[in-house]
Amino acid sequence: MLIKLNYIIIFSLIAVLLSWILYPVYIRILKKLKVGKTIREETATWEKSVIFTQLHKHKSWTPTMWWWMFLIIMLIMIWLSFALKEYWLIKNTLLNQKETYIILFWFFSMGLIWLVDDFLNVKWHSAIKWLSAKTKLIGMCLFSAFISRWFFSKLGIDYINLWPIAGKVYLWLFYPIITFFVTISIVNAINITDGLDWLAWWLTSMVLFVLAILTFLNQTYIATTVLAILIAVLIAFMFFNINPAKIFMWDSGAFALWWFLASLLYLLNMRIWIFIPFIVLFWLFIIEVWSSALQIFWKKRFKRKLFPMSPLHHLFEHKGIPETTIVMKAWMIQWLLAAITLIAIFYQINTIGAQ
Repeated sequence: MLIKLNYIIIFSLIAVLLSWILYPVYIRILKKLKVGKTIREETATWEKSVIFTQLHKHKSWTPTMWWWMFLIIMLIMIWLSFALKEYWLIKNTLLNQKETYIILFWFFSMGLIWLVDDFLNVKWHSAIKWLSAKTKLIGMCLFSAFISRWFFSKLGIDYINLWPIAGKVYLWLFYPIITFFVTISIVNAINITDGLDWLAWWLTSMVLFVLAILTFLNQTYIATTVLAILIAVLIAFMFFNINPAKIFMWDSGAFALWWFLASLLYLLNMRIWIFIPFIVLFWLFIIEVWSSALQIFWKKRFKRKLFPMSPLHHLFEHKGIPETTIVMKAWMIQWLLAAITLIAIFYQINTIGAQ
């Protein structure tokens, strides 16, 4: 196990070093090509987002498309793993059918698909509107259905673990239906939380860090290495994303990352009782998505807003709380949720091991 941990640390350190070297070059290239972000104009109910535009208009034309950076670094790391295996320094490459094929497939395929939206949103396509919220929702539904069908039909998974409320619960044909809504919820929750510099990405990194520990405890070391590389690239990204941000992730990277997280959750569900602890770990995102859902419901039902702004972090921002204060407090809460989740998982493992 110690040797495996050493490899994971080495690969993640190499990924961090590559990121620090390549990010400044990548940002300069994006600026030269004028590949920048434009501020969205639509709310979740497809109305003009006047308040949001006023609060964040200073971020217009910041370089975007982080996904390409992760693609480049991940391809380099995969090549490195093949080279090291060739010289008998490691036994397995980062491409492994049981551990990494699915999560890497979803990450790269989702990233490529959502590049369409990114290309429509850069300055040199400013005459064309990017994909509408309705179009994105349809896309999310189609891909979520595909993920659910993949795990149900291809891998034969038809159960979830609901410890400590219940044990393994077999859902049969209801499994793809439930996981479809779970995937949609995860993607929308993180997407809604992504509104302030460092907010969604730090919280997501903490979630991925906890899941990396769980994959390591589950002895799926190759998946842990891929997660460690992803976290390393994310940490480097957040350094350049500090307010005022020099680069944004935008949809190609964001949606790819969120589908990566969802597929990883289902893979862990095959081996660990993860769903209830994951709800605890994901609690901030759940609050964010519910604040937005309540706002939409209130506007549809009562023809007026429940909050001046939604989701919750924009409401705090609207009330005059500085962006950095909101983000820092969210980090502190996420650290606590991560600790609770890990304690619960360790207790679960020790309890099962003692039986």
